[in-house]
Amino acid sequence: MAFKVGFDEGTIVDPQRRNWSNDGPRPIKWSAWYPAVETAVEELTLVPTAAPLFIMGTVARGASLDNRQQRFPLVLLSHGTGGTASSLGWLAQRIAAAGFIVVGVDHHGNTASEPYRPEGFLCWWERSRDLSVLLDAFAHEARFAGRIDMKCVSSVGFSLGGYAVLSLAGAITDMKLFSEWAGTQPFGRGPREYPDLADYIEPLLQSNSVFRASWERQSTSYIDSRVTAVIALAPAPTVRGFTTESLCQIKMPITIMVGDADSEAPAGSCSAWLHSHLSQSTLTSLGQNVGHYTLLCEGTEAGKKIEPDICVDPPGIDRLAVHNMAANVTLAALRAPRHPSVSR
Repeated sequence: MAFKVGFDEGTIVDPQRRNWSNDGPRPIKWSAWYPAVETAVEELTLVPTAAPLFIMGTVARGASLDNRQQRFPLVLLSHGTGGTASSLGWLAQRIAAAGFIVVGVDHHGNTASEPYRPEGFLCWWERSRDLSVLLDAFAHEARFAGRIDMKCVSSVGFSLGGYAVLSLAGAITDMKLFSEWAGTQPFGRGPREYPDLADYIEPLLQSNSVFRASWERQSTSYIDSRVTAVIALAPAPTVRGFTTESLCQIKMPITIMVGDADSEAPAGSCSAWLHSHLSQSTLTSLGQNVGHYTLLCEGTEAGKKIEPDICVDPPGIDRLAVHNMAANVTLAALRAPRHPSVSR
């Protein structure tokens, strides 16, 4: 059964954590795609940023949830470094049309929907907690209360989002491991948004109590036993901060996808390395010449001019075709039988 796709968004807070400015609780801005009623009117929608770089997809804003079945499985969605949940709208729309509720977070301080903060780019583990808090909230959110199959919860992440969803599966971080590995790599000291990111760590430890508290809980387990399958698209180099012991203990099914030409999250040192330590994982190549940013939404004409590095693919690469392939692999993983008791 193919569904029309509804779309909604909102913001909750986590009262257990402070925002990076320490003047209020941590915000969790969410976007949701879901099976909509047959009478819903879908419209082409752009990703909401200051400049319209991406086409999010065709959705019906505020439509009612379809009533042809009582409950729907749920998929948590985590975006890449500096992105937004809606930048993965191409995938969320396809998953929702197949009968799933998809809900993603714009991770505080690490999202284009608000000013960037170096704290948000450094404390990756807070993303996993965002997803768990959002799952708690959606069990009671008015539009979706009683309509979610809590026995069938999955998580999908792109790039740094791939790190986040693996953390939900039980992977544990040790920043010393990442720093030691990163020191052997040719890339710089931070991502394109913060090329000198590593230089912020010591000053922030001295000046920001919220950052300091987060840094001290980096090696906490953020496993969420409600999540029973994980899909990681082009998982970021940050996965090299995971302890191999924690990866080897994960027994749930893990689906990993990556383009062979990905220079941001190289297949060999990121995806293949993960695959070698995850006993229940599968690794799929999305194509020999497919790069990292092909896994973002289709670029608008303006986006292709403003940000060609992330909106324009190399000759011979059809972004739509890659999206269709990745969506098919994702849906196969989401539909596969699973057993809640095998998370660890």
